[in-house]
Amino acid sequence: MLEKTEFDTSSALPSSQLPPIPAKRYFTIGEVADLCGVRSHVLRYWEQEFSRLSPQKRRGNRRYYQHHEVVLIRKIRALLYEEGFTISGARNRLEEARGELRLRDELQAVLQILSK
Repeated sequence: MLEKTEFDTSSALPSSQLPPIPAKRYFTIGEVADLCGVRSHVLRYWEQEFSRLSPQKRRGNRRYYQHHEVVLIRKIRALLYEEGFTISGARNRLEEARGELRLRDELQAVLQILSK
């Protein structure tokens, strides 16, 4: 009989110890898994749960992630593994942060208009 294995978050590297993201345009799923400290099947699952995470698919359904998606995966990983959020909690937190960025951008645009 196969034993059920559980992911031990205490053995996961903290975000501060992850390797730097190289200056490349595209990354394979294996490269992203190594850069973010998660397994490939976890990345495929997160694609289903987080709508902003959608790598390009090419020949043979191979996934190619861009730099901003690798950064997003690291944020998701930190929320789930380090801050203890659930999947839905992490999704909500990312949407809140996205809304805050939009608001900041709008306020900066208004400030530029007013300063002219």
